[in-house]
Amino acid sequence: MLVFTLLLEGIWILAADGGQHWTYEGPHGQDHWAASYPECGRQAQSPINIQTGSVTFDPDLAMLQPRGYEQPGAGALDLHNNGHTVQLSLPPALYLEGLPRKYVAAQLHLHWGQKGFPGGSEHQINGEAVAAELHVVHYDADSYDSLSEAAQRPQGLAVLGVLIEVGQADNPAYEHILSRLHEIRHKGQKTSVPTFNVRELLPTQLWQFFRYNGSLTTPPCYQSVLWTVFNRRAQISMEQLEKLQETLSSTEEEPSEPLVQNYRAPQPLNQRTVLASFIQEASFYTTGEMLSLGVGVLVGCLCLLLAVYLIARKMRRKRLGNRKSVVFTSGRVTEP
Repeated sequence: MLVFTLLLEGIWILAADGGQHWTYEGPHGQDHWAASYPECGRQAQSPINIQTGSVTFDPDLAMLQPRGYEQPGAGALDLHNNGHTVQLSLPPALYLEGLPRKYVAAQLHLHWGQKGFPGGSEHQINGEAVAAELHVVHYDADSYDSLSEAAQRPQGLAVLGVLIEVGQADNPAYEHILSRLHEIRHKGQKTSVPTFNVRELLPTQLWQFFRYNGSLTTPPCYQSVLWTVFNRRAQISMEQLEKLQETLSSTEEEPSEPLVQNYRAPQPLNQRTVLASFIQEASFYTTGEMLSLGVGVLVGCLCLLLAVYLIARKMRRKRLGNRKSVVFTSGRVTEP
């Protein structure tokens, strides 16, 4: 099984690189991917900005059931710095239920930003990016014999997208990966990670998610991905995030080039439909919208208090005026 997993890993690396050099910025950056990889310029690309006000609720979307995630089996998992991300191989004993076909796991990897700068996730919700994003890649094992074959076919791949935000405490599941980044500092380096509960990398509530048809977010950008982006987020500590942002290099040797900001900008949705497995709450706002709403409520309350004060002051003056009038009237002397 280990040999099979490593073979899948090698095939995936070749498929992702396409034998050509690419980066996220510069002359070989994402703005120029389509010149070498025509698929990157097509109309159903990923990631996207998910506008919750425009999604379509679909009550028939089945909840995803990750199988084998809790116990990936004996042995170790291969952790690899491929120059674009940190990637963990997964055995085919991990698979998904709740999709039209059986999708078995191949690998997972991360996307993140740069220290001191906001954002890092690939998908956005209502224009808001978070610190990082996890992708768990599966392929349709019912229809295809390999990951590389499935990657070039419609819905040949199923990828889980988990938005990751900064919390107060370390996340023990993510620490299985992050604690070993120093062992794979340079591009091409690998190390082994003892098996762990991969399910704990995912949010606790899997029944809230968005679903759409898209692509790989790196060259060759095949439009073969059935995306599931969870509404609930995972959390890691700031210290864990900084390990991602500061440890890895995208080069094989010194001088090193930091591996940072390895995320693709949101792509046009065009005519695609984004489905949701749940009904959006009316109070679902972005951070900016919440701040604006809070300021609006505060200003409204101040205006109301001012209005009450002015009315009370006017009524008090009126009462004092009436009282003076009564005193003046009662003090008058009537002449015979």
